[in-house]
Amino acid sequence: MDRECVSLLPRVCEVLAASGSSLPDDTILEKLLDWFTALTEAGESLLEACPCLLEFISAVIHDTASAPGVLSFTLRLIGLLAAAEDDFRVLKESLVLDLVFSCQHWQELGLWGDPCIRIGWIQGLRTTLQHPKGLSFFIQADFIEPLLQLQTDTSLFVASAANQMLTHVLLFCQPVSSIGCNGTDKKEDEQNTSVSKAVVENPADPMEINQDCTAVVVAISEYLKRALGVPKGSTQLHQCQQTLRLLALLLGQTKPPLRDKLLQTVTASLEEMVAADCSELTLPLMDVILAACSDRVHTAQSVRLLLLPLDIISGQNLLGTNTAGDMHRFAMTEQLKSKTSCISMISVCLTNTPQIAHMDPDCLPCAPDLIVSGILSLLRICSGDSSSSSAGCSEVFRNVIGSGKVQKCALEALTAVSNSPGANGKLTDVLTLLIQYLDNPDSDPTVLHKSYQALVKWMSVCTDISFITDQLRHDLVQVVKKRACDMRWEVRDSTMEFLGHLGAMRVCQASAASEALLGGCCCTTPLLREALQDPESYVRASAIKALAQTVMHSWQEGAAPTQEKTEIVTRLLEILSQDTEGFARRAVVQFFIAWFSSHTSHTPPSSPASPSCSLLMQSVRSVLSRGCADLDWEVKVHTLELAELLLDKAFLGHRSYTKGSDACPAQPHAYAVMPDRAYTLHTHGDTHAQDVESDLVEVLKNLVEQGVISALLSGLVDCDRPVALKACRLLITLRVTVCPALQGDPDVSAATATVARVSCELPRAGWAQEIRKILGVRSEANAERDLNVLNATSFEDHSEEGANAVSHCERVSVCEALGSLGLDERLEILSRSSDHVHNSPLSLLQDILTASTSHTDSNTQPGQEVIVDCY
Repeated sequence: MDRECVSLLPRVCEVLAASGSSLPDDTILEKLLDWFTALTEAGESLLEACPCLLEFISAVIHDTASAPGVLSFTLRLIGLLAAAEDDFRVLKESLVLDLVFSCQHWQELGLWGDPCIRIGWIQGLRTTLQHPKGLSFFIQADFIEPLLQLQTDTSLFVASAANQMLTHVLLFCQPVSSIGCNGTDKKEDEQNTSVSKAVVENPADPMEINQDCTAVVVAISEYLKRALGVPKGSTQLHQCQQTLRLLALLLGQTKPPLRDKLLQTVTASLEEMVAADCSELTLPLMDVILAACSDRVHTAQSVRLLLLPLDIISGQNLLGTNTAGDMHRFAMTEQLKSKTSCISMISVCLTNTPQIAHMDPDCLPCAPDLIVSGILSLLRICSGDSSSSSAGCSEVFRNVIGSGKVQKCALEALTAVSNSPGANGKLTDVLTLLIQYLDNPDSDPTVLHKSYQALVKWMSVCTDISFITDQLRHDLVQVVKKRACDMRWEVRDSTMEFLGHLGAMRVCQASAASEALLGGCCCTTPLLREALQDPESYVRASAIKALAQTVMHSWQEGAAPTQEKTEIVTRLLEILSQDTEGFARRAVVQFFIAWFSSHTSHTPPSSPASPSCSLLMQSVRSVLSRGCADLDWEVKVHTLELAELLLDKAFLGHRSYTKGSDACPAQPHAYAVMPDRAYTLHTHGDTHAQDVESDLVEVLKNLVEQGVISALLSGLVDCDRPVALKACRLLITLRVTVCPALQGDPDVSAATATVARVSCELPRAGWAQEIRKILGVRSEANAERDLNVLNATSFEDHSEEGANAVSHCERVSVCEALGSLGLDERLEILSRSSDHVHNSPLSLLQDILTASTSHTDSNTQPGQEVIVDCY
């Protein structure tokens, strides 16, 4: 622990112990606890490093005037200390543990009624259970009973914490051999393993630990058996609901044989509750069934119960001829007649339908394709068409007709079952229904968005296009044209995204259906070009991305630029320099990044420049100059990403160049559309490396001409840290590549030495003034002239045209600049976050002391209070 923190902590403890009325900031206790937790996780003994904590604990727990928040913090702090066995022994010998975790003690003080105290009690006790001594303390003090009572607490936060604590206790007692079974999260498995190993690897008394664990399991099992039953009043109903939630939590996290034991204990009670037809318990009962689903013995029964609501509504006979579910059909039908209950149950059913459709056929009561039919029938009913589901329950139909929630859940389920066994046979029905949904004037924007998503997913898995008729193709084209002009911007935005997804699938040849439906459609590009004028910036941005996914594949083929292509590029550059919203401007820069990435991936290095490449490279300088002058930091970062790609291409094969400015490898660009087969970037041998070195001067001149060097220098002095950081890293990469002499490399060839003569312009206005100041090339003689030029140049003139209007631009050697900018020192400073100054433990402790002084000072003026650092 930092020495200054150790010296301040006693005074901070005094302040907290004396703060019976209020604290300067109600988050300081959480921050302190987080700091203490980090120290203990690093292996430090808090009581050894900070003996003042024991004095603080003693002062607080014996002071009846202590604030509930401070008491709750103290309970959690004690639990954190007791998590270490040595500190646990100290607290036990001083009788602190017995006092603070005594419920009776807090009841006698009249503080147990405060939820803050009960939460602190639960969380502190839970942290204590990290070793066998903690478990023995828990059992011997008989804490299991008050903990079981708290799981039905009137405070939902307390009840939830109690449930989590009971699960933690039960997992503590779970045998290590059962950890790691299928069906758990990896992180959860690691936590469970560490808990159980604590019992096995540190057995102070193995027989006693065994007895303790058995006692916990028996107590919880008996409670579940006693608490689960048909409720006879509101109090019992609440208890039953909470207990079912606890059971679902336990079944979801425990493993055999412990889970089997719990199921055996509660099976009879669960069957009794199901038969009692209590609608208030339906959802928590279904949660319990879902939690037990991973147990194969109960899977088939669980599946039947989960599919029952869909079976009743759709009339698709999803349960087959087996009548085992008939006993629940009447009760379920009655519950579905209530709109609230109906929507809740059908939503639970639909959420789990995809998982069911992909199960082993032996567990299913019907073929998976029949489940798809059930979802389609439900969607038809939701849109008001019940003619195809005459076998369904007509009294339930009215509850789902027009229900946006059910439609969204059903569309999500339909998307997820697209690759289930036998789903391909339903493709025609699915596409027909989705087009009807897209055409429905009553569909809200979210439903339309999910319809588009489902359409894309089903087309991506389609292998047989023989079913696609001219009528189906015509209907889709018409509905897309209609939605592209919708009055709601969200719908227009979803339509642009849909066209982009289809374009990407066509380029990658991932879907024969997308090509068959829209491949010959001449409306796609005109719709996207029209959307570039849309009044909503989100739509403009989505249209730009969709254009990248749709038209770029034809630009890679090297054909001469068409008028349409040239007009699109011109319009994109206009958006970059004139659009008032950052979303569209970011999308433009990403468009050119994707175009450049795609072009270099498809074109072998030895290929001659194509007309399409010429149009691209002509645009690059404008993109760099306009992007670097943008007010949006994300636009500037994307602009530097384009500059980085240009560096990668220029120095490809050079022995000193390291591709990528960041430590992590570059990910495929979000807009990039890569086919299954792409050209491989060539690696060059020593002979080619020498050729590259001899051409270094020409390469650097090209980078200067393209505006790459200016973009990097501009970014280096940018006020936004992410921009400056990326520019600094790229400049260091450039320095290592072109100026090896600056790195102390004795093997500097004559060809490389001539690189020092390559220079770039420093304009009189804007970012160059800061660069000139760093380099010391700005003289007093022209300082006044620079100021006049700056004042006379409007903000809009800081573009490429404005910069060119300023005459007598000074030139500076690129290598000289790279060696004089102090890049390494800048990188060190830029790599730091502000937290190293403002969000440190020392800063927190100092703020607490300063705030307490200000709080007690009668001369403090309103508005002058000290605010403690927030996370």
